[in-house]
Formats: sequence, structure tokens, C-alpha cells
Amino acid sequence: MRILVVNVNTTESITEAIGKQAATAAAPGTEIVPLTPPFGAESVEGNYESYLAAIAVMEAVRAYPDPFDAIVQAGYGEHGREGLQELFDVPVVDITEAAASTAQFVGRRYSVVTSLDRTVPLIEDRLHAAGLSARCASVRASGMPVLELERDPQAAVDAIAEQAARAVEDDRAEAICLGCGGMAGLAERVIQRTGVPVIDGVTSAVTIAESLVRLGLTTSKVRTYAPPRPKAMTNWPPPIS
Repeated sequence: MRILVVNVNTTESITEAIGKQAATAAAPGTEIVPLTPPFGAESVEGNYESYLAAIAVMEAVRAYPDPFDAIVQAGYGEHGREGLQELFDVPVVDITEAAASTAQFVGRRYSVVTSLDRTVPLIEDRLHAAGLSARCASVRASGMPVLELERDPQAAVDAIAEQAARAVEDDRAEAICLGCGGMAGLAERVIQRTGVPVIDGVTSAVTIAESLVRLGLTTSKVRTYAPPRPKAMTNWPPPIS
């Protein structure tokens, strides 16, 4: 089984970290292929960058030359999962939905801890659109930009753990979702601080994708995710080097 795990930003070191985290959850015989978009922002922290990332992720997958069995979109709250489902028959799993749905198996209510406050509405909207908001206690921001997760990892862990603890104490959350692909690998340290289950979206998405493939399930093409209708596209697609 081969799973494409696609970063939503263009920072190669984040792609590498996401790929390593995905591999920790993969079963024997599953090949994880990390992909970096061919264009876009170095970090995705707003609507414009998210929509741009959606196009870039779709083009990165379209350009991949070998067969694959599933796709993981490794951006929290980002747009584009629906477009991937139109383009491909294989299962497409978004880490936002994967983490939130997994959290509901281990606690009555969950909270998300993300990077900047400006990304909170994007995540809330994606959870609502996916039908996963009813049991969401809160979406909290750590105040740490995505790239700071690499530049100052200790400060990032402290900020994330602090907001996770406040979600448990103040918002009555019973599980925590790490709300950024760049937070891959931080779960254990947040568990130590909060004492509740902490769900990493990348590992959750990989295990869900594997399960869908093993069940022989593919994306429905009856209505919502029917393939795009053939039509002329002006100056599209752009060349990918």
C-alpha cells in the first residue's frame, strides 16, 4: 500500500517531519510518500494561503507519476480536500477531520490547539462543514507561528501545552487535537502536561487511510465528488518544474 502524505506549505523540513511522523503510524507494508507542493507559501496561516495551498496540493498529487492507494492532506483547517476527492478515486483523508473524528472515540468533548489566533476561524469552519463541531469544546491558539515550531521548539511545546491544559481545565475538554501539521511528534509532551488523550492528525489520518484501503472503499462518484466535467481551461494547468 502506498499513501501520499502532502504538506500544504513549501517548507521541506516540515514535509520531512510530517513524513517521519506518518511513518510511525504506518503498518508494515505501507509506504509513506511525503510530497511538498510545487508553489505556495512557506507556512499557511490564513485564507489566501489556504486556497493557494489547495491548488498546489492538487497539482502536486496530479503530477505524482506512480500508482498510489490513498492521499492524506496534511494541513489543519486547509481547503482542498473536496477537490482531491473529485480528481481521484482513492480515499482522501484530511488531518483536521481525522483528528477530530478520532478524538470523539476517546472523550465526550475535544479541543483543538493550533498556531495563531487568525487560523481559529478557518478550523472552526472546517469542523462545522465536516459535521464535527457539535462535540468541539474550543479551538485555542498557542500564539506560535508555524515556522516557530522549528525555530524554538521548546517555547512552542510550552505554549501548546499551556493552551491544552487550559482547554481541559476551563473548557472541560476530555481530549486534545494538535491543530497543525507542523505539530507532528508533540503528542507525548502534551499528554504529560494534561493527562488526557492527545491526537495527532497526521498519524490519525494514516491509520484511517489504511483502514479505508483495506476495506476496499473508494470515494463515491455519484454526486458530490463526481469527476470534473471536461471543458476548456484557460492557461491551466501551470507548468510544474
